[in-house]
Amino acid sequence: MSRPGSRPDSRLGSRLGDLWEQRLLPRVIDVTCSDKVTGTWRDQVCAPVAGEVLEVGFGSGTNLRHYGDAVQRVHAVEPSDLAWERAQPAIRAFGRPVERIGLDGAAIALADGTMDAVVSSYTMCTIPDLDSALAEMRRVLRPDGALHFVEHAKPPNPKVAARQDKLQPLWGRIAGGCHLGRDIPNLVADGGFTVHELDAFWMPGPRFMRPFSWMTVGRATPV
Repeated sequence: MSRPGSRPDSRLGSRLGDLWEQRLLPRVIDVTCSDKVTGTWRDQVCAPVAGEVLEVGFGSGTNLRHYGDAVQRVHAVEPSDLAWERAQPAIRAFGRPVERIGLDGAAIALADGTMDAVVSSYTMCTIPDLDSALAEMRRVLRPDGALHFVEHAKPPNPKVAARQDKLQPLWGRIAGGCHLGRDIPNLVADGGFTVHELDAFWMPGPRFMRPFSWMTVGRATPV
């Protein structure tokens, strides 16, 4: 029996939304952000990393195969239980400690100045409170540490940026809160970092995919 004031269609919509967010979307992300599509940029971001690493948006562990032998331990922030489950084979193959330390990049359970590197790959577009997350990334980094990132972002083409704005209300609902048009390099700089070695480019593909395909790859150090 329905509760007074409840609507069966709204409850069904909520259940379908939970099914999409918790069980299906992590699988879609695995396909769209797989090594076949993004491996070259993951290499660029992960290969220089060493020591104690915080990975924000760990997903199903795709980055692990791109880290070099100098990485000693990975501390993972990942909100999806399914993604963490799917990461277990990659964690076993990695052969070094990987610990899930939290669900939210805006509240990182690590002491100040303890990480040699922070890695974010296709994550900063989705964190609800990115300003707080960047402050946390900066807090846990050692003074000589660095944030390494690959993210899609707001492009310099005003027409494409306007298309991102039009698509955002629908896209955000179906893509786990992803923001198409965040200006990631400037947001990182505003978060207390100096951005170095920034590459920005269109991901190969048809022109109609341009709202989704302006990529930024960079390294940033705490100011």
